[in-house]
Formats: sequence, structure tokens, C-alpha cells
Amino acid sequence: MRKAAIVVPDNLKEVLLHACCAPCSSAIVEWLMAHDVCPTIFYYNPNIWPNEEYEIRKEESKRHAESLGLKWIDGDYHHDEWLEGVCGLENEPERGRRCERCFTLRLTATAHKAKELGIECFATTLASSRWKSLEQIERAGLAAQEAVPGTKFWAQNWRKGGLQDRRNQLLKEYGFYNQQYCGCEFSTRNID
Repeated sequence: MRKAAIVVPDNLKEVLLHACCAPCSSAIVEWLMAHDVCPTIFYYNPNIWPNEEYEIRKEESKRHAESLGLKWIDGDYHHDEWLEGVCGLENEPERGRRCERCFTLRLTATAHKAKELGIECFATTLASSRWKSLEQIERAGLAAQEAVPGTKFWAQNWRKGGLQDRRNQLLKEYGFYNQQYCGCEFSTRNID
């Protein structure tokens, strides 16, 4: 994944942004809008567990998008299907094969949604988290792009350009719920 400054791809005016949560998407959305790129927010996170946690994160993402007048799409919650998708990888460590499979499942769904909406380019807020592997995210995005012809994954390191600091400022300004784990039940093992 690119380590350089954030640069808008040529002629990009619209992007389907897979959002993992409101805090991670806030600074990215602000940056996109400041650079004349209109994001449509796609909240697709069947990995999140339990359902109560999913609902809190979903409502925060929706609240954020609505406050900015942005289109927000609920990708639905199919946790059992997600569990089937990562079956056999439950004991993988964080940043292991389970995470990459999870990213691929979610970004492939995002690519399908982008194609359905007629939006060529898609990106993800997952690449803003210091806890995630940028290389895994890029591989997952490119696999999704390949699986859904006519789409293009914008591989971007959203940690750059002061966005991490701005994320933390916006978290406070909006009073966002700030989760303490990735989302899936397997990521809670390291929480005390």
C-alpha cells in the first residue's frame, strides 16, 4: 500500500467508502469532501460481535453520514455467513489469515455494491487503523477488484497527512462511541 501522501486518482469524483466505524471514517470523509470527492458510505461489517456492539457502531456511522448529508447504505448483518467465511481460521492471531479473509469478504461485498450503484472506485476505512496490516488490506482490495470486473480499488494509507490526529479530534467533537476491539469475537481474546 502506498506510503506517500494522499493523492486523489485522476478524475475521481465519487467513491464507495467501506466504513468500519464512525471514528475511523470521520477524518477520511472530511478529507474526501475537502478534495471534491463525494463518498457514499457503505456500512458492511458482519464480523462485528455481539449484535448489540454491531448496532451501536452502525448507528454511529449512520449518524455521522446523516450529519454531513451523505448517502449511507446498510450492508446488513449476516454474522453466521461471516463465521462460515472464516471457518477454520478462528485461532489465527490478529493480523493473521483470518483478518485477511475477513477483509476480502467485506471488500468483495463492497465491490459488488459499487458495481450495483455504478460507482467505479471503492476504498475502505480499514486502512486508517494502526492495528491493521496495510498489506493485507491492499491484497484484499485488489482481490475484490479482480472478482468484480469494472471496479477499481483505491489502495490508500489513510493514516498519513495528519488524518490519524484529525480522527482523534473528530472522535471528541462528535462524541463518537469508540470501540475497544476490532469487532469479531476472536479479537476480544486480548482484552482484559
